[in-house]
Amino acid sequence: MRLYQQLVLFMLAATVLPLAAVGFLLLSRAEATLAARIDAEQRAQASAAAEAVGASMMEVVDALARSAELIDWQAASDEETLGALRLLYGQSPAVSAVLKLDAEGRPLGTPVFRPRAVDGHPAFSPDSLDRLIRSMPVQTLRGGGKGQAALGTAYVQSEEGRAAVAVAVKLAEGERAPFAVAELVLQPLESVLRRRLGEGQGRIDLVDEERRVLASTEPERRGQVLAPELSAHLIAPAVPLAEAARSFRLEAPGRRVSVARVPHGMRFDVLVTLDEAVALAPVHAMRRTVLLSIGGTFLVLLGLGALFTRRLNVRLTEVMRGAEAYSRGELDKRVTVTGQDELSELASTFNRMGEELEAARGRLLRWNDDLRVRVDEATAELKAAQAQLVEAQKLAAVGQLGAGVAHEINNPLAGILGNVQLLMLDRGSADPDLETLRKIEQSAKRCKEITQNLLRFSQQRERAELRAVDLNAVVRDALSLTEHQLRGDGIVLTSVLSEGITRVRADPGHLSQVVLALVSNARTAMLKSPQKRLTLRTGEADGIGYVEVEDTGKGIAPHIRPRIFEPFFTTKDVWSNVGLGLSVAWRMVTEASGSIEVRSEVEQGSCFTVKLPKA
Repeated sequence: MRLYQQLVLFMLAATVLPLAAVGFLLLSRAEATLAARIDAEQRAQASAAAEAVGASMMEVVDALARSAELIDWQAASDEETLGALRLLYGQSPAVSAVLKLDAEGRPLGTPVFRPRAVDGHPAFSPDSLDRLIRSMPVQTLRGGGKGQAALGTAYVQSEEGRAAVAVAVKLAEGERAPFAVAELVLQPLESVLRRRLGEGQGRIDLVDEERRVLASTEPERRGQVLAPELSAHLIAPAVPLAEAARSFRLEAPGRRVSVARVPHGMRFDVLVTLDEAVALAPVHAMRRTVLLSIGGTFLVLLGLGALFTRRLNVRLTEVMRGAEAYSRGELDKRVTVTGQDELSELASTFNRMGEELEAARGRLLRWNDDLRVRVDEATAELKAAQAQLVEAQKLAAVGQLGAGVAHEINNPLAGILGNVQLLMLDRGSADPDLETLRKIEQSAKRCKEITQNLLRFSQQRERAELRAVDLNAVVRDALSLTEHQLRGDGIVLTSVLSEGITRVRADPGHLSQVVLALVSNARTAMLKSPQKRLTLRTGEADGIGYVEVEDTGKGIAPHIRPRIFEPFFTTKDVWSNVGLGLSVAWRMVTEASGSIEVRSEVEQGSCFTVKLPKA
């Protein structure tokens, strides 16, 4: 085997094949990691879309039930009944028709319906009354009380291009009480699905138990029946809601699908579908790049190998002349390194080659060390990003829980406030109970304000939505959630807010989270301080709005001050899954083109100043 062929085989075995194996192994792992991340994001997107659909539908159903419960249907005349039906019809643009039925399901009076399409909402055809009556869920309400509501089965009218579901509301007590039946069109839910999809790729479908598409981000799919291979993967009705979100993969063509059940007992599923070729396009493009790079490298190595072996053969001819002297027994013959002949040049070349190889080895070792450091840094950044993602998911879960609690508390608070105000209207100014009722009203309004703040702070978004924000309002809202806890820890709270309205350009939810994070850090820093004083200031200077959070805590040492905005770096005495607050706050502020400045002295306290451009 020729030297050139041996060199080619050596280069192939020592460089190209290992690089190709390692490259494709890394690409396979990257593809699996990317697919797992896409599935997790899809499940979260499907669950969020299902929650949004359920909340939107329950909002309309609750509005119909509350309005129907306030009306005395048995004492109403025909004209008053028609007006009451129009009141129910006007509760939501999604309601396309409302009619009154007796206990046997026979229509009473004149129905109210949408005669033509308005603002994208389809019209209601009088021919659809029979279909609406057949779909009403009155059997489940016969033993219920006045104002009780229930959803019926969904139906699709492809010739009219719409999907709808019947909603029945009981109008009086007793099994023979009449019902109001409304048709709730599902087409407006497509805007909810589009908002959840955002600017992402793929599509989101809302399907019923018969696997028909009721609403979709692609309206032309409305009314279609899902393919059998897709229907087989959908969630069974008996699956618990906590386990309802899951992902799977379909072949021919490759698709990644996530499905979640709509809550509140509704028999609908939300499907998020993404073309696998689109989802994994970066990995496929990287694979093609690796193949081209390996092929190009192999061709370059072949060319360089040919030039090198030719030059080496010429020089070896000169070495053979010296070897012939040894074959003649002239063992004292030495190839000297003198003069300017070929042997001296070859010897010098070997010497230089040794030096160059040693230098190349040193460069290679240094390059390996640099590469190892960079890999360690990249791995640390990846772990930090993953931990931030986990922390963000926890915050999102807490936000969803806070929003749910605020929503559930607001409903009884509205009833308490309304009843108290009605009682106050019946009392004269000299009534001894009037002052007590006013205190109840003030307390109820205070509770409602707190729950509204909690609901607003829980509505965090993945991407910043920059707009004009009142700094004073943000600080007041933050203090309304933390003031009680701060005073309970013995902290003297002082707020110095600018007299004028200081508006900055920022995301209100993100800015609230930044203020809460700074207040929480200040509270933790002052837990063991003899003097506990927290001061919040707002103002503006040179076209920049600012908010300051100053405490009298333990302060920050100068040698660790440059690291306080690093992820997972903390000065707290006890590790408690912290270290992300300031790094997340820094990211949110920089996304709004702002900055955070820090002044601190050990055992004297710290002052964090958030500066943002004015709106």
